[in-house]
Amino acid sequence: MIQNQYSIFESELSVRPDDIDMFNHVHNSKYLDYVLAARYEQMDRFYGMSWEKFEAQGYGWVVSKVSIAFKRPLKMGDQMIIKTGILEMNETGCMVQFEILNKNTKKVASDGVFEYVMIDLKTQRSSKVTPEMIEAYSI
Repeated sequence: MIQNQYSIFESELSVRPDDIDMFNHVHNSKYLDYVLAARYEQMDRFYGMSWEKFEAQGYGWVVSKVSIAFKRPLKMGDQMIIKTGILEMNETGCMVQFEILNKNTKKVASDGVFEYVMIDLKTQRSSKVTPEMIEAYSI
């Protein structure tokens, strides 16, 4: 993870039976779900800006691009630590780095970057990120 002025947060999840593919490890699409679940929880717990608060203001975050590297498989019963942190935040959106580690081995299973765009929920079009939102995320 790249250290910068933004905090890096951690969440823990466990591999579930429905995450496993025919090769007996976590299907690659599930890694995206893990990061999104961690960010959802972290938005509320660390930033005090839950998804519901954005929604009440008429805004939402949409993933516009993802870059992901798969390094080691996760398997049934594995516990993982999902680390995330903002790389860049501006009035159009943000870039969030992530790392998924096997909690037992401490080795990286996957890492990458999500790019998010702020949208107006009524129009479903991109919207500017307010200075208040940027401040709330600048911890």
